[in-house]
Amino acid sequence: MILKDFYCAYIDCLNRRAWDELGLYIAENVTHNGRQFGLSGYRSMLIQDVENIPNLTFVVDRLVCEPPLIAARLLFNCSPKGEFLGLKINGRPVSFAENVFYEVNNGKITHVLSVIDKAAIEAQIAA
Repeated sequence: MILKDFYCAYIDCLNRRAWDELGLYIAENVTHNGRQFGLSGYRSMLIQDVENIPNLTFVVDRLVCEPPLIAARLLFNCSPKGEFLGLKINGRPVSFAENVFYEVNNGKITHVLSVIDKAAIEAQIAA
């Protein structure tokens, strides 16, 4: 499969909340920001994200694929309940980006490195 198509299918899986399909894209031994999560931990993280942010939608803004790596800039316009990244959002709408790098081995994502633009959120809630 072409890496771009693979990634777009993965994002579609997330947006459909098709958690049972995650194993098609995520390796059993996946790491996230250097921590060993495993598929079940990664799935739990995503489910928790959606519980905290019910209107969470992953929108691909930029995408570069150079096997085995994927680099993406994801955009979010959402309303987290309560706290998000230690910030008291309490349902207010916020917009922010996430820059994320993935490594794909044997047809599945094995490593994820992610940075969320927290400063953009802080500026919005301070206004």
